[in-house]
Amino acid sequence: MALSLAMENLAAADKARYSDLIYVVEDDPDVSQLIEHNLRAAGYEVSTFFSGAPVVPMAARALPSLFLLDIMLPGISGFDLCRQIRQHEQLAKTPIIFLSARTQEPDRLQAFDVGGDGYITKPFSPRELLARIRNVLRVAPDAPNHEKIQLGELEIDVASMTVRVAGKTVLTTVREFRLLEYLARHRGRVFTRDQLLDAVWKEGSFVTPRSIDVFVRRLREKIERDPRHPRYLKTLRGVGYRFENGR
Repeated sequence: MALSLAMENLAAADKARYSDLIYVVEDDPDVSQLIEHNLRAAGYEVSTFFSGAPVVPMAARALPSLFLLDIMLPGISGFDLCRQIRQHEQLAKTPIIFLSARTQEPDRLQAFDVGGDGYITKPFSPRELLARIRNVLRVAPDAPNHEKIQLGELEIDVASMTVRVAGKTVLTTVREFRLLEYLARHRGRVFTRDQLLDAVWKEGSFVTPRSIDVFVRRLREKIERDPRHPRYLKTLRGVGYRFENGR
């Protein structure tokens, strides 16, 4: 509780700036109470769940701005819940941050593989949690961007953050879209994994270079006719990735 009280001055300065609804799915009452206290102090609306079963039906009725998911949950796991969210048309783009005591890289990679946008290891400080949330919920530039990037049968609609392949809409997460957009804007140029981390994530302390491989693979599965022989997202072994026109 002392940690929570120490955060109140920091949270008060930001309180008026946030009104997003955050779904917290955490089965440990002490941890969920700590998270909820600090998020509300920072001005967020919070709905707390101790299991994953009711989350998607509830989210479909009251759309959240962000999900915070524990991995080890009773019944459905956080990973499986993330998959359900990503398969739901209304919720597919909603950012997801995992909270977990698991610290190994394979766990982080699996979190991104199922569609997560962030990964925070327990124990974490409320300051770190709020900083990650603010980054994920970072607002778009004031001036709307109506640009559409058309490359062969691939269309990237920047304004609506929509991707279409041969006229068919494919669902992407916010992070996947940002990575695809960045590569498409700089097509023909080779980027290392570290360069992509700096450009797309910026705060990427929770994302490792290997995580980029996971995001690229997921994008290939969504936009390439044959992900094993990609037309757009090319790998340069030992270097990184390059986006081509798809001809």
